[in-house]
Amino acid sequence: MTKPSALAAVALCGVFIVAPAMAQQKAYGPGVTDTEITLGQTMPYSGPASAYGTIGKAEAAYFAMINAEGGVNGRKIKLISLDDGYSPPKTVEQTRRLVEQEGVLLDFSALGTPTNSAVQKYLNQKKVPQLFVATGAAKWGNPKEFPWTMGWQPTYQTEGGVYAHYLLEHMPDARVGILYQDDDYGKDYVKGFTDGLGAKAKTMIVKQVSYETTEPSIDSQVITLQASDANVFFNVTTPKFAAQAIRKVHDIGWKPLQLLNSVSNSVGAVLHPAGLEASTGLISVEYEKDPTDAKWQNDSGYKQWLAWMDKYYPDGDKKDAFNVFGYNEAMTMVQVLKQCGNDLTRENVMKQAADLKHLALPMMLPGITVSTSPTNFYPIRQEQLAKFNGTTWELFGEVVAMGK
Repeated sequence: MTKPSALAAVALCGVFIVAPAMAQQKAYGPGVTDTEITLGQTMPYSGPASAYGTIGKAEAAYFAMINAEGGVNGRKIKLISLDDGYSPPKTVEQTRRLVEQEGVLLDFSALGTPTNSAVQKYLNQKKVPQLFVATGAAKWGNPKEFPWTMGWQPTYQTEGGVYAHYLLEHMPDARVGILYQDDDYGKDYVKGFTDGLGAKAKTMIVKQVSYETTEPSIDSQVITLQASDANVFFNVTTPKFAAQAIRKVHDIGWKPLQLLNSVSNSVGAVLHPAGLEASTGLISVEYEKDPTDAKWQNDSGYKQWLAWMDKYYPDGDKKDAFNVFGYNEAMTMVQVLKQCGNDLTRENVMKQAADLKHLALPMMLPGITVSTSPTNFYPIRQEQLAKFNGTTWELFGEVVAMGK
């Protein structure tokens, strides 16, 4: 397909001469032909964060639907998705393969803060778009230093601030115990939470303990937090450890208010394994529609998602919010490729990714859209608090617009 350029008007001797629309010239980067666009990604299909692997499968399924409908501007999308086991050295190896051997146009939705951190400088030096990384670390929105890297989801720091604001308003004398993953992901959440509490952080945070992803269990950390006499538990963990922590809190009879980071609030992948009774009362945030929430059953966006799951990802768990995440991210990627038209260079990909204007996605919460600019690489900057009622997440309060 061709995309008309703007009409050119030239003033000559007081007379305007209007030139006919010219077809956009084709310009291709690596991985692009007249019929195909090749994208690459790394995903933890194995290892301690394997619950996230369904995101890659959902994205491949979404692209399969787009291809069945004729592709993007006549080109099919080919996604090469490689397992990195959530291991940074493996991510480096697999990313180099994608760039240097497979010749992909860009790195799309690679998952994990430590894993993406390991390849950020490499991809920027190679001028390969590291686009819509599946992690909320604040470092993915720094276009001056890393112009080829862009995040997608709300940042961990600002989400941490949402929880802090909630406590200051509703439990100003809370005693908070924090469990966090000992890397940039966990530290970003803690920083946002601490900054949000301001001067009260020194008195409200009574204990912080960390864990490594190589540990088999975080039981001892939970027991340590219980012994600190905390009455609020901020659970900053990835799915495997989140389920363990929620279960352990229940089993030892500790009854704090529990704040659960959004990257692990999937009902299917986390709360079911932890136990729905043990999960009742958790507070988290949402920016996408929860597929277990009955309020969306007659929603056109949910029905569209469900029909897609049935046809293109029938083995996927319809209770797993990560399948909503993959769907929304893939839809955003397709929008960028549409805007590129026939200029599918890496430079234009980044230009178009930085020019998304209030993109409304069917499985995002009402009022939350995707917007970017050349100086703002944080596409989603709104969230809403939610409480788990034993069956599903119930939204409450207003949509919170965040600074980043």
